[in-house]
Amino acid sequence: MHKLPVDLRNALIANPTALGAWTDITPLARNEFICWVEAAKQQMTRERRIRRTQEELEEGQRRPCCWPGCTHRERTGR
Repeated sequence: MHKLPVDLRNALIANPTALGAWTDITPLARNEFICWVEAAKQQMTRERRIRRTQEELEEGQRRPCCWPGCTHRERTGR
């Protein structure tokens, strides 16, 4: 499991709707969002993904759109 990065944490805290959705999704789903943000190679991409994370959570999505999944996860789902 990935640790919640400070910039994503701060963005979630600043957005009560997204934070509420964040606390409602599973740890595995949270890990998918974190991995998606962490996988960005450029700062601009990372910032865009953080904004999209907020938007997608506000819309009720439970996983990042168009993300094949965390490559660090074991096949057992851990």
